[in-house]
Amino acid sequence: MDSAPKPPGRVKGAGVEALFHLGRNACGLEHTLSIQFMRIRFRWLGGLLAAAATLRAAPDPAPSATPDTGALYDTAKQVFDNFAPDEMKARYYFPSREEFDANLRKFQQALDNGSLQDIAPYAAQIRPMIPLLRNMPGYDEYSGWLEAKLDEIEEASALTTPVRPGGPLPVPRPPATPRIAADTRLVPYYSVWLERVEQRPAPAAAARYMPRLRAAFVAEGVPPELAWLAEAESSFNPDAKSPAGAKGMFQLKPETAKGLGLSTFLPDDRTDPDKAAHAAARQLRLLGRRFGSWPLAIAAYNAGEGRVSRAMAAHGATTFAQVASSLPGETRMYVPKVCALMAVRAGVSPDRLPAPR
Repeated sequence: MDSAPKPPGRVKGAGVEALFHLGRNACGLEHTLSIQFMRIRFRWLGGLLAAAATLRAAPDPAPSATPDTGALYDTAKQVFDNFAPDEMKARYYFPSREEFDANLRKFQQALDNGSLQDIAPYAAQIRPMIPLLRNMPGYDEYSGWLEAKLDEIEEASALTTPVRPGGPLPVPRPPATPRIAADTRLVPYYSVWLERVEQRPAPAAAARYMPRLRAAFVAEGVPPELAWLAEAESSFNPDAKSPAGAKGMFQLKPETAKGLGLSTFLPDDRTDPDKAAHAAARQLRLLGRRFGSWPLAIAAYNAGEGRVSRAMAAHGATTFAQVASSLPGETRMYVPKVCALMAVRAGVSPDRLPAPR
């Protein structure tokens, strides 16, 4: 679909705050629909417009796969066309499919290839998308993935935002659980993530799923503590889906899932917690054997074994700490996050895991 010319006086890049303010004002207009119905619709609309308008401000990372966002775009466009009042349509126009896809593609590319500084600015843009997707029928599957990514982006933002001269210094928070030794020589930013994870409870779904996930990992010969990777991947949402095509509690991509013996079409085994757990454990076992280190295996699970292997070869490295700075910013946050989840939720720090075999 070609981009339509922008009518005079209509804008797209007004920012998150202006768009949500406009959405709230629109909710107060007299309309034949109920006020509550309008409020829900414009929360969706505001978030979609905000994402489309603000993601464009990020730098262009290296190319990666195009996200499959056609259905999401069609729904958003229909909401705008059917429910936006004339006042909103007179001032704002809905971005074309090409613009919408390009903006989401830039976000996915930043995750795949960007540095900590590249992904940090996305925190403010992505945050309003989570309640949007959670409340949109048929698209709540994106919320689990996005919520997990937001966690990493927010920490990247905190780490890369300089303290203003004369401004207050961060106040250390008391640990919610007994402090587990944080060896940042093994996993950079591990202590930062320990502090972050200690301040929040496990997702409610963890109590339901973790006994089954742990059993699957044990059956595959993998330390059961690694099953907490599901919190980092999807917040234990078995239907979680990313724009890049990864799906399920363990966010397996189609080619990886097929290689591990899963069906990806009617039914999609990636949404079966037990089958997905066995497959994820097999993948981690293979990566552990290849790299001889669980932090490196976790990095490869996230960034790809080829990328980790190339980084190790380029640096003559044998540990994650030696290659972390050469890996994408998302991976630099993901590995210490998973290690901190194991330490806080299961009481096992990464140096105490049995060696891969």
